[in-house]
Amino acid sequence: MTTSISIFDTTLRDGTQGEGISLTAEDKLKIALKLDALGVHYIEGGNPGSNSKDIEFFRRARELNLQAKLTAFGSTRRKNSVCEQDANLKHLIESGAKAATLVGKTWDFHVHTALQTTLEENLAMIYESIAFVKRHGLEAIFDAEHFFDGYKANPEYAIAALTKAKEAGADWIVLCDTNGGTLPTEIREIVGRVTGVIQSPIGIHTHNDCELAVANALAAVDAGARQVQGTINGYGERCGNANLCSILPNLQLKMGYRCISDEQLKSLTGVARYVGEIANVHLPVNQPYVGNAAFAHKGGIHVSAILKDSKTYEHISPELVGNKQRVLVSELAGQSNIVSKAQEMGLDVESVSKSREVIDRIKELEHQGYQFEGADASLELLLRNAFGETEDVFTVESFKILCEKTAEGMLSEAIVRIKVGGEQVYTVAEGNGPVNALDNALRKALVQFYPGIANIHLTDYKVRVLDEKDATAAKVRVLIESSDFKDSWSTVGVSSNVIEASWEAMLDSIRYALLGMARSETVPNAVPESLGLVNH
Repeated sequence: MTTSISIFDTTLRDGTQGEGISLTAEDKLKIALKLDALGVHYIEGGNPGSNSKDIEFFRRARELNLQAKLTAFGSTRRKNSVCEQDANLKHLIESGAKAATLVGKTWDFHVHTALQTTLEENLAMIYESIAFVKRHGLEAIFDAEHFFDGYKANPEYAIAALTKAKEAGADWIVLCDTNGGTLPTEIREIVGRVTGVIQSPIGIHTHNDCELAVANALAAVDAGARQVQGTINGYGERCGNANLCSILPNLQLKMGYRCISDEQLKSLTGVARYVGEIANVHLPVNQPYVGNAAFAHKGGIHVSAILKDSKTYEHISPELVGNKQRVLVSELAGQSNIVSKAQEMGLDVESVSKSREVIDRIKELEHQGYQFEGADASLELLLRNAFGETEDVFTVESFKILCEKTAEGMLSEAIVRIKVGGEQVYTVAEGNGPVNALDNALRKALVQFYPGIANIHLTDYKVRVLDEKDATAAKVRVLIESSDFKDSWSTVGVSSNVIEASWEAMLDSIRYALLGMARSETVPNAVPESLGLVNH
């Protein structure tokens, strides 16, 4: 029989302690629904008594009808007090949550230094607080803070703290590597000892300060832990928490445990990217399983092999976690890369000489500073142009930019002159910078012909200086990411003039968008099936 592992998500509490992450109550409600659909068993919403956002979240979360157990976070009662008068504990009871996580000290050093109380009083705080929560009908989860450091310093006292939690009726006892400094071998050994002494369900909560949070969580499960706490994308204080986006597939696909359904696992990449968008934090491209480069292949030999069988260079099928295989094209590409990308686009790849021409062209452009690994849209336009599948639906005759310093600040104005179907269009638009003004002017010129352009917006803009030694005369590479609220795509431009580089990337973005609209027949006016590529 397959062993089940309980997944405890603390993105909305511990994850928000990560630097640069701030979620509104509305953000947290949206993420909670995504987590619930993913199939996690517990969603820790925050501390219902600590701030107004968490208070609002718990109030509104009652209406969500979550399948997961909504969990409120707090700590054991204050020293030398009683639970009935502890505001923190009362907020837990009043939160409407089905479960409460109580954090308590298990390291004698912390008891003396942080709490400044006696070891006996700390044990009483643990017992009475958990018993209080249980009397009010909540599931009680005891987070044994700094347990591994505490166990290594004073194993008898650390175990005594767990024993008090068990005696009080804790449903889960979770061992926390709060400082993130414990090694997997230590985790496995200590968890194994604990499960032999404490006859209660054991959980694990690890931090990533040694980049071992995921490994430590898996080691704990191997030693008998049956609940894993973590966050989506590993968000959390300092170096972060254990990343559930790695833990879930590792447990389910590699170790044979049951966490969520196979269908839910297929939504993992989508959830990771959704949470990243809401948190306004870009996912590392090389993040395992869910990153954009997790199943990307660049070397010609690798691509040649995966075209025969993807198992040659992929440890799992990317579809199992909702991701997809990507073939990158660069100066390292071989003919297999070009063939794969062309087949993906439905292009005729019979001509070997044409593939070689494309490779040579890409190598030439990359020598000039272009980079297509992060600009798939520009690459597709380049390939379609090479295979004779493009023609211009609009041409640019000229553009001009004016910048003015006013009392209100800098103001930019762009003038764009283009031709669409033989008709000349002249537009002027303002922006908070020259690139923004150009973007506004170009879209203003095109929207009367292609109304779908109004839905396109720029989501990211990056400038990279290529030759630092040339100072202000250096070439720059501009990468632009655009979206139409359904899909996103990236384009690239290179020039010694940052405005020209931005303009190239912007034109590619618009042309690619029009290509997509033509395919989906969302452009009301007649649009050729193949659209033009900016001439690099």
